[in-house]
Amino acid sequence: MLGRTTRVGVLGAGAMGRGIAQVAAAAGHPVVLADTSAEALDQARTSIRALLDRDVEKGRRAPAEADAVFGRIAFAPLPEGDPAPLAGCGLVIEAIVEDLAVKRRVFAALERAAPDAVLATNTSSLSVTGIAGACTRPDRVLGVHFFNPATLMPLVEIVAGHASDPAVVLAVRALVDGWGKTTVLAQDTPGFIVNRVARPFYGESLRLLEERVADCATIDWALTSVGGFRMGPFTLMDLIGNDVNYAVTCSVFEAFYYDPRYRPSLIQKRMVEAGLLGRKTGRGYYEHGPDAAAPMPLEDQDLGRRIVDRVVAMLVNEAADALFLGIATRDDIDLAMTTGVNYPRGLLRWGDEIGVPTVLERIEALQREYGEDRYRPSPLLRRMAAEGTRFYP
Repeated sequence: MLGRTTRVGVLGAGAMGRGIAQVAAAAGHPVVLADTSAEALDQARTSIRALLDRDVEKGRRAPAEADAVFGRIAFAPLPEGDPAPLAGCGLVIEAIVEDLAVKRRVFAALERAAPDAVLATNTSSLSVTGIAGACTRPDRVLGVHFFNPATLMPLVEIVAGHASDPAVVLAVRALVDGWGKTTVLAQDTPGFIVNRVARPFYGESLRLLEERVADCATIDWALTSVGGFRMGPFTLMDLIGNDVNYAVTCSVFEAFYYDPRYRPSLIQKRMVEAGLLGRKTGRGYYEHGPDAAAPMPLEDQDLGRRIVDRVVAMLVNEAADALFLGIATRDDIDLAMTTGVNYPRGLLRWGDEIGVPTVLERIEALQREYGEDRYRPSPLLRRMAAEGTRFYP
Protein backbone atom coordinates (compact mmCIF):
# COMPACT_ATOMS: atom_id res chain seq x y z
CA MET A 1 0.00 0.00 0.00
CA LEU A 2 2.81 2.41 0.93
CA GLY A 3 6.36 2.16 -0.36
CA ARG A 4 9.50 4.05 -1.29
CA THR A 5 7.89 5.50 -4.41
CA THR A 6 4.80 6.79 -2.58
CA ARG A 7 4.27 10.50 -3.10
CA VAL A 8 4.19 12.14 0.33
CA GLY A 9 2.28 15.35 0.94
CA VAL A 10 3.05 17.61 3.88
CA LEU A 11 0.55 20.33 4.74
CA GLY A 12 2.13 23.18 6.67
CA ALA A 13 5.55 24.65 5.87
CA GLY A 14 6.48 25.72 9.38
CA ALA A 15 9.46 24.31 11.25
CA MET A 16 7.85 20.92 11.81
CA GLY A 17 6.33 20.54 8.34
CA ARG A 18 9.50 21.40 6.47
CA GLY A 19 11.47 19.05 8.70
CA ILE A 20 9.09 16.18 7.91
CA ALA A 21 9.27 17.02 4.21
CA GLN A 22 13.07 16.86 4.28
CA VAL A 23 13.02 13.52 6.13
CA ALA A 24 10.65 11.98 3.57
CA ALA A 25 12.63 13.37 0.63
CA ALA A 26 15.90 12.10 2.12
CA ALA A 27 14.32 8.63 2.22
CA GLY A 28 13.70 8.84 -1.53
CA HIS A 29 10.07 9.94 -1.72
CA PRO A 30 8.73 12.58 -4.07
CA VAL A 31 7.32 15.19 -1.68
CA VAL A 32 4.78 18.01 -2.01
CA LEU A 33 5.17 20.63 0.72
CA ALA A 34 2.06 22.81 0.71
CA ASP A 35 1.04 25.93 2.61
CA THR A 36 -1.42 28.80 2.25
CA SER A 37 1.42 31.25 2.95
CA ALA A 38 3.86 31.97 0.12
CA GLU A 39 6.20 33.51 2.70
CA ALA A 40 6.23 30.29 4.74
CA LEU A 41 7.07 28.29 1.62
CA ASP A 42 9.91 30.68 0.75
CA GLN A 43 11.29 30.33 4.27
CA ALA A 44 10.97 26.54 4.06
CA ARG A 45 12.80 26.47 0.72
CA THR A 46 15.64 28.56 2.15
CA SER A 47 15.83 26.58 5.38
CA ILE A 48 15.86 23.14 3.75
CA ARG A 49 18.52 24.22 1.26
CA ALA A 50 20.66 25.64 4.06
CA LEU A 51 20.38 22.46 6.14
CA LEU A 52 21.32 20.29 3.19
CA ASP A 53 24.29 22.55 2.38
CA ARG A 54 25.41 22.28 5.99
CA ASP A 55 25.28 18.49 5.70
CA VAL A 56 27.58 18.76 2.70
CA GLU A 57 29.98 21.06 4.58
CA LYS A 58 30.07 18.61 7.50
CA GLY A 59 30.67 15.66 5.21
CA ARG A 60 27.35 14.03 6.03
CA ARG A 61 26.11 14.11 2.41
CA ALA A 62 27.68 14.31 -1.02
CA PRO A 63 26.73 17.45 -2.99
CA ALA A 64 24.84 15.37 -5.56
CA GLU A 65 22.83 13.67 -2.82
CA ALA A 66 21.89 16.99 -1.24
CA ASP A 67 20.77 18.30 -4.63
CA ALA A 68 18.73 15.15 -5.22
CA VAL A 69 16.95 15.46 -1.85
CA PHE A 70 16.12 19.10 -2.50
CA GLY A 71 14.98 18.30 -6.03
CA ARG A 72 12.46 15.77 -4.75
CA ILE A 73 10.54 18.48 -2.86
CA ALA A 74 7.89 20.49 -4.71
CA PHE A 75 6.79 23.67 -2.92
CA ALA A 76 3.06 24.15 -3.53
CA PRO A 77 1.20 27.36 -2.62
CA LEU A 78 -2.45 27.06 -1.65
CA PRO A 79 -3.69 30.64 -2.17
CA GLU A 80 -7.35 29.73 -1.72
CA GLY A 81 -6.71 27.09 0.90
CA ASP A 82 -7.68 24.37 -1.61
CA PRO A 83 -5.44 21.30 -1.06
CA ALA A 84 -5.82 20.18 -4.71
CA PRO A 85 -1.99 20.14 -5.22
CA LEU A 86 -1.89 17.20 -2.78
CA ALA A 87 -4.04 15.04 -5.04
CA GLY A 88 -2.09 11.98 -6.10
CA CYS A 89 -0.26 11.68 -2.77
CA GLY A 90 -0.44 8.28 -1.09
CA LEU A 91 0.29 9.73 2.33
CA VAL A 92 -0.46 13.26 3.54
CA ILE A 93 0.93 14.47 6.88
CA GLU A 94 -0.70 17.55 8.37
CA ALA A 95 1.48 19.89 10.45
CA ILE A 96 -0.55 23.02 11.03
CA VAL A 97 -1.88 24.96 14.02
CA GLU A 98 -2.95 22.95 17.10
CA ASP A 99 -6.66 23.75 16.83
CA LEU A 100 -9.13 20.88 16.64
CA ALA A 101 -11.79 22.79 14.68
CA VAL A 102 -9.24 23.93 12.10
CA LYS A 103 -7.78 20.45 11.73
CA ARG A 104 -11.23 18.91 11.24
CA ARG A 105 -12.00 21.34 8.42
CA VAL A 106 -8.63 20.67 6.84
CA PHE A 107 -8.98 16.89 7.00
CA ALA A 108 -12.42 16.98 5.41
CA ALA A 109 -10.91 19.03 2.55
CA LEU A 110 -7.88 16.75 2.29
CA GLU A 111 -10.10 13.70 1.98
CA ARG A 112 -11.98 15.30 -0.90
CA ALA A 113 -8.74 16.29 -2.65
CA ALA A 114 -6.91 12.98 -2.10
CA PRO A 115 -9.60 10.32 -1.51
CA ASP A 116 -7.19 7.40 -1.76
CA ALA A 117 -4.52 8.83 0.53
CA VAL A 118 -3.70 7.83 4.07
CA LEU A 119 -4.12 10.98 6.16
CA ALA A 120 -1.90 11.58 9.19
CA THR A 121 -1.85 14.34 11.77
CA ASN A 122 1.31 15.48 13.51
CA THR A 123 -0.69 16.74 16.49
CA SER A 124 1.12 16.52 19.81
CA SER A 125 -1.90 16.60 22.11
CA LEU A 126 -5.23 16.70 20.25
CA SER A 127 -7.51 13.72 19.72
CA VAL A 128 -6.72 11.76 16.56
CA THR A 129 -10.21 10.29 16.78
CA GLY A 130 -11.70 13.78 16.95
CA ILE A 131 -9.78 14.86 13.86
CA ALA A 132 -10.70 11.67 11.98
CA GLY A 133 -14.37 12.19 12.83
CA ALA A 134 -14.54 14.85 10.13
CA CYS A 135 -13.74 12.25 7.45
CA THR A 136 -15.97 9.72 5.73
CA ARG A 137 -13.09 7.20 5.89
CA PRO A 138 -11.71 7.55 9.43
CA ASP A 139 -10.11 4.12 9.01
CA ARG A 140 -7.44 5.81 6.84
CA VAL A 141 -6.60 8.48 9.44
CA LEU A 142 -3.97 8.17 12.20
CA GLY A 143 -1.48 10.19 14.21
CA VAL A 144 2.19 10.40 13.21
CA HIS A 145 3.80 12.62 15.83
CA PHE A 146 7.34 13.76 15.06
CA PHE A 147 9.49 15.65 17.55
CA ASN A 148 11.21 18.93 16.80
CA PRO A 149 13.53 19.16 14.93
CA ALA A 150 12.14 16.33 12.82
CA THR A 151 15.38 15.95 10.88
CA LEU A 152 17.35 15.18 14.07
CA MET A 153 14.98 13.72 16.66
CA PRO A 154 14.66 9.94 16.20
CA LEU A 155 11.29 9.32 17.86
CA VAL A 156 7.93 9.21 16.09
CA GLU A 157 4.76 8.29 17.99
CA ILE A 158 2.33 6.31 15.81
CA VAL A 159 -1.19 6.80 17.16
CA ALA A 160 -4.25 4.82 16.16
CA GLY A 161 -7.58 6.63 16.36
CA HIS A 162 -10.73 4.81 17.42
CA ALA A 163 -11.54 3.83 13.82
CA SER A 164 -8.02 3.53 12.37
CA ASP A 165 -7.47 0.38 10.32
CA PRO A 166 -4.73 -1.67 12.08
CA ALA A 167 -3.27 -2.57 8.68
CA VAL A 168 -2.94 1.13 7.82
CA VAL A 169 -1.29 1.84 11.18
CA LEU A 170 1.24 -0.95 10.68
CA ALA A 171 1.94 0.11 7.09
CA VAL A 172 2.65 3.70 8.14
CA ARG A 173 4.82 2.52 11.02
CA ALA A 174 6.86 0.35 8.65
CA LEU A 175 7.22 3.26 6.24
CA VAL A 176 8.44 5.66 8.95
CA ASP A 177 10.79 3.00 10.32
CA GLY A 178 12.25 2.90 6.82
CA TRP A 179 12.98 6.61 7.12
CA GLY A 180 15.45 5.79 9.88
CA LYS A 181 13.12 6.81 12.69
CA THR A 182 12.38 5.01 15.95
CA THR A 183 8.64 4.43 16.21
CA VAL A 184 6.43 3.57 19.18
CA LEU A 185 2.73 2.75 19.21
CA ALA A 186 0.50 4.83 21.47
CA GLN A 187 -3.18 4.84 22.27
CA ASP A 188 -5.20 7.94 21.38
CA THR A 189 -5.21 9.52 24.82
CA PRO A 190 -4.21 13.09 25.75
CA GLY A 191 -0.49 13.69 25.28
CA PHE A 192 0.06 10.17 23.89
CA ILE A 193 3.22 8.83 25.61
CA VAL A 194 5.82 11.59 25.84
CA ASN A 195 3.71 14.68 26.43
CA ARG A 196 1.70 12.82 29.05
CA VAL A 197 4.48 11.06 30.94
CA ALA A 198 6.78 14.11 30.86
CA ARG A 199 4.29 16.50 32.51
CA PRO A 200 5.75 16.06 36.05
CA PHE A 201 9.23 17.03 34.81
CA TYR A 202 7.86 20.51 34.29
CA GLY A 203 4.90 20.54 36.68
CA GLU A 204 6.68 19.25 39.77
CA SER A 205 9.69 21.49 39.11
CA LEU A 206 7.33 24.46 38.95
CA ARG A 207 5.78 23.35 42.25
CA LEU A 208 9.24 23.27 43.82
CA LEU A 209 9.77 26.82 42.56
CA GLU A 210 6.36 27.95 43.86
CA GLU A 211 7.18 26.52 47.28
CA ARG A 212 10.57 28.28 47.28
CA VAL A 213 12.36 24.99 47.79
CA ALA A 214 14.96 26.26 45.33
CA ASP A 215 15.33 28.71 42.47
CA CYS A 216 15.28 27.85 38.76
CA ALA A 217 19.05 27.52 38.46
CA THR A 218 19.31 25.20 41.46
CA ILE A 219 16.45 22.96 40.29
CA ASP A 220 18.03 22.77 36.82
CA TRP A 221 21.41 21.99 38.36
CA ALA A 222 19.94 19.25 40.55
CA LEU A 223 18.16 17.48 37.70
CA THR A 224 21.18 17.63 35.38
CA SER A 225 24.16 17.20 37.72
CA VAL A 226 22.52 14.90 40.28
CA GLY A 227 19.70 13.35 38.24
CA GLY A 228 21.57 12.96 34.95
CA PHE A 229 18.98 14.68 32.75
CA ARG A 230 20.48 16.30 29.68
CA MET A 231 18.70 19.62 30.28
CA GLY A 232 16.95 21.11 33.28
CA PRO A 233 13.22 21.87 33.14
CA PHE A 234 13.51 25.67 33.15
CA THR A 235 16.24 25.70 30.53
CA LEU A 236 14.14 23.33 28.45
CA MET A 237 10.93 25.36 28.84
CA ASP A 238 12.82 28.47 27.73
CA LEU A 239 14.07 26.54 24.70
CA ILE A 240 10.67 25.08 23.77
CA GLY A 241 8.90 28.38 24.42
CA ASN A 242 6.92 28.93 27.61
CA ASP A 243 3.82 29.65 25.56
CA VAL A 244 4.12 26.32 23.75
CA ASN A 245 4.81 24.32 26.91
CA TYR A 246 1.96 26.04 28.75
CA ALA A 247 -0.46 25.43 25.86
CA VAL A 248 0.34 21.69 25.85
CA THR A 249 -0.11 21.53 29.63
CA CYS A 250 -3.48 23.28 29.38
CA SER A 251 -4.55 20.99 26.53
CA VAL A 252 -3.68 17.84 28.49
CA PHE A 253 -5.32 19.23 31.66
CA GLU A 254 -8.56 20.02 29.83
CA ALA A 255 -8.55 16.73 27.94
CA PHE A 256 -8.27 14.81 31.22
CA TYR A 257 -11.37 16.58 32.55
CA TYR A 258 -9.25 18.79 34.80
CA ASP A 259 -7.47 16.01 36.64
CA PRO A 260 -5.35 17.81 39.30
CA ARG A 261 -2.36 15.67 38.36
CA TYR A 262 -1.97 17.80 35.22
CA ARG A 263 -2.96 21.21 36.62
CA PRO A 264 -0.97 24.05 34.99
CA SER A 265 1.18 26.39 37.06
CA LEU A 266 0.24 30.00 37.80
CA ILE A 267 3.91 30.88 37.51
CA GLN A 268 3.98 29.65 33.93
CA LYS A 269 0.70 31.43 33.16
CA ARG A 270 2.14 34.73 34.41
CA MET A 271 5.31 34.19 32.36
CA VAL A 272 3.21 33.80 29.22
CA GLU A 273 1.04 36.80 30.07
CA ALA A 274 4.20 38.89 30.54
CA GLY A 275 5.59 37.79 27.18
CA LEU A 276 8.56 36.09 28.84
CA LEU A 277 8.54 33.17 26.44
CA GLY A 278 12.19 32.12 26.62
CA ARG A 279 14.89 32.22 24.00
CA LYS A 280 12.63 33.52 21.24
CA THR A 281 11.88 36.69 23.22
CA GLY A 282 15.28 37.03 24.84
CA ARG A 283 13.97 36.42 28.34
CA GLY A 284 12.11 33.67 30.15
CA TYR A 285 13.14 31.98 33.35
CA TYR A 286 16.60 33.16 32.38
CA GLU A 287 18.05 36.10 30.48
CA HIS A 288 19.22 35.14 26.98
CA GLY A 289 21.66 36.91 24.74
CA PRO A 290 25.39 37.60 24.47
CA ASP A 291 25.47 39.74 27.63
CA ALA A 292 23.31 37.48 29.80
CA ALA A 293 24.92 36.45 33.07
CA ALA A 294 25.27 32.73 33.72
CA PRO A 295 22.80 31.48 36.38
CA MET A 296 24.34 30.66 39.75
CA PRO A 297 22.83 27.54 41.32
CA LEU A 298 23.20 26.53 44.93
CA GLU A 299 25.17 23.31 44.50
CA ASP A 300 23.93 21.51 47.60
CA GLN A 301 24.06 17.74 47.08
CA ASP A 302 21.50 16.90 49.78
CA LEU A 303 19.01 19.45 48.44
CA GLY A 304 19.71 18.27 44.90
CA ARG A 305 19.00 14.68 45.80
CA ARG A 306 15.68 15.60 47.47
CA ILE A 307 14.60 17.52 44.38
CA VAL A 308 15.57 14.65 42.06
CA ASP A 309 13.87 12.04 44.24
CA ARG A 310 10.60 13.98 44.19
CA VAL A 311 10.55 14.71 40.46
CA VAL A 312 11.67 11.22 39.43
CA ALA A 313 9.11 9.57 41.72
CA MET A 314 6.38 11.57 40.00
CA LEU A 315 7.72 10.65 36.57
CA VAL A 316 7.90 6.93 37.42
CA ASN A 317 4.37 7.09 38.83
CA GLU A 318 3.10 8.68 35.60
CA ALA A 319 4.89 6.06 33.48
CA ALA A 320 3.44 3.30 35.65
CA ASP A 321 -0.05 4.72 35.19
CA ALA A 322 0.44 4.86 31.41
CA LEU A 323 1.37 1.18 31.50
CA PHE A 324 -1.52 0.34 33.83
CA LEU A 325 -4.00 2.03 31.46
CA GLY A 326 -2.59 0.37 28.34
CA ILE A 327 -1.40 3.61 26.71
CA ALA A 328 1.65 1.75 25.39
CA THR A 329 3.80 -1.27 26.16
CA ARG A 330 6.47 -1.24 28.84
CA ASP A 331 9.26 -1.18 26.27
CA ASP A 332 7.64 1.54 24.15
CA ILE A 333 7.11 3.79 27.17
CA ASP A 334 10.77 3.56 28.14
CA LEU A 335 11.94 3.88 24.53
CA ALA A 336 9.76 6.95 24.01
CA MET A 337 11.20 8.75 27.02
CA THR A 338 14.84 8.01 26.22
CA THR A 339 14.61 8.85 22.50
CA GLY A 340 11.87 11.49 22.56
CA VAL A 341 13.09 13.65 25.46
CA ASN A 342 16.54 12.16 26.08
CA TYR A 343 15.93 10.97 29.64
CA PRO A 344 19.02 9.28 31.11
CA ARG A 345 17.18 5.97 31.42
CA GLY A 346 13.73 4.53 30.85
CA LEU A 347 11.43 5.54 33.68
CA LEU A 348 10.19 2.02 34.37
CA ARG A 349 13.74 0.70 34.53
CA TRP A 350 14.56 3.65 36.76
CA GLY A 351 11.67 2.64 39.01
CA ASP A 352 13.17 -0.83 39.30
CA GLU A 353 16.56 0.65 40.21
CA ILE A 354 15.06 2.86 42.92
CA GLY A 355 12.76 0.08 44.05
CA VAL A 356 9.03 0.09 43.44
CA PRO A 357 8.23 0.17 47.21
CA THR A 358 10.49 3.21 47.60
CA VAL A 359 8.81 5.05 44.72
CA LEU A 360 5.40 4.25 46.21
CA GLU A 361 6.53 5.44 49.64
CA ARG A 362 7.68 8.78 48.19
CA ILE A 363 4.41 9.33 46.33
CA GLU A 364 2.34 8.40 49.38
CA ALA A 365 4.40 10.77 51.54
CA LEU A 366 3.63 13.62 49.12
CA GLN A 367 -0.05 12.73 49.17
CA ARG A 368 -0.11 12.74 52.99
CA GLU A 369 1.72 16.07 53.12
CA TYR A 370 -0.40 17.91 50.56
CA GLY A 371 -3.69 16.04 50.72
CA GLU A 372 -4.02 16.46 46.96
CA ASP A 373 -5.21 13.92 44.42
CA ARG A 374 -2.34 15.22 42.28
CA TYR A 375 -0.13 12.84 44.27
CA ARG A 376 -2.27 9.72 44.06
CA PRO A 377 -0.16 6.60 43.42
CA SER A 378 -0.83 4.49 40.36
CA PRO A 379 -2.75 1.32 41.22
CA LEU A 380 0.02 -0.57 39.41
CA LEU A 381 2.63 0.74 41.84
CA ARG A 382 0.49 -0.36 44.78
CA ARG A 383 -0.04 -3.81 43.29
CA MET A 384 3.61 -4.33 42.43
CA ALA A 385 4.81 -3.16 45.84
CA ALA A 386 2.39 -5.56 47.52
CA GLU A 387 3.45 -8.45 45.28
CA GLY A 388 7.16 -7.65 45.35
CA THR A 389 7.35 -7.57 41.55
CA ARG A 390 9.35 -5.41 39.13
CA PHE A 391 8.63 -3.77 35.80
CA TYR A 392 11.48 -5.80 34.27
CA PRO A 393 11.63 -9.29 35.83
